[in-house]
Amino acid sequence: MALPKDMRLKGHRTFNYIHKNSISYYGKLMTFKVAKSNPDIFSSHKFINSSNNLRVAIAVSKKVSKKAVERNKIRRTLHEWLLTNIQKINNHKPYWLLVNLKIGDFCNDKNALLEEFQNLMFKSRLIK
Repeated sequence: MALPKDMRLKGHRTFNYIHKNSISYYGKLMTFKVAKSNPDIFSSHKFINSSNNLRVAIAVSKKVSKKAVERNKIRRTLHEWLLTNIQKINNHKPYWLLVNLKIGDFCNDKNALLEEFQNLMFKSRLIK
C-alpha cells in the first residue's frame, strides 16, 4: 500500500531544502532528516492544496540491494508502517522527513528494520 500523494515529497528543490535545513537522526540501519515544511517550494508544481502536514520521502540506495524488487519491498514496508501508525492527530505536524537507508544486509530482517524506524520516529518526535 502506497502513501497518499499528499504525504509524499518530490522535486529537487524540496530535497535541496531538506539537506540544507534539516536536523539529522542516526540509527544503525537508517538516517532521518527532518526539516520544517516549506510549502512555497511546491508553487512550481502548481499544487493547489499544498497542505502543511507531514510529508515523507524514503530513499533506498542500490548499495542496499542491487535488485529493485528488494528495494521496493523495503520501501513498501516502511510506507505500510507509516499508514498504520500515523494517525490524523499526528499528521498535522508541519515537517518534511527524508529517510535514507544505510548500506547493510537487512532485507530479510523486517522486524529490526521496523523497530529502528519506529525508534527514530519517536526520537525525532514525529510521533508520540
